[in-house]
Amino acid sequence: MTTEPVSLSAALASFTDRWSPRIVTAVNDYDVRVAKVEGEHVWHVHDHTDEFFLVLDGELRIALREPSGERTVVLPKGSVFTVPRGTRHKPYAPAPTEILMLEPTGTLTVGDRHEEIPGHVDATTGHALS
Repeated sequence: MTTEPVSLSAALASFTDRWSPRIVTAVNDYDVRVAKVEGEHVWHVHDHTDEFFLVLDGELRIALREPSGERTVVLPKGSVFTVPRGTRHKPYAPAPTEILMLEPTGTLTVGDRHEEIPGHVDATTGHALS
């Protein structure tokens, strides 16, 4: 963790990879991650943690498979949403989008259970900023 302020715009400008989050800081036992996303992620589930999203720029859609059925939440710039633990979900960005996520340190981006991981999705616990 850094002891200096971190510019989110500078952090996001430091990489181009999609679906490959960078850890910008930590809060207690949680990573604060930023990512550039576009297109589809994978259907996945986090069995032991919620997943928090904040859309910094663009629009993120999250398909959810809930006991009552499937639905999609749409998050425009400035919106937040928390996917409850145990909920199967699939993020999708129709255009280049920048997001911030808050997750326990070590949480895998493709969850505890997931479908096959396509080449454009980085199965990681987050990368340190360069």
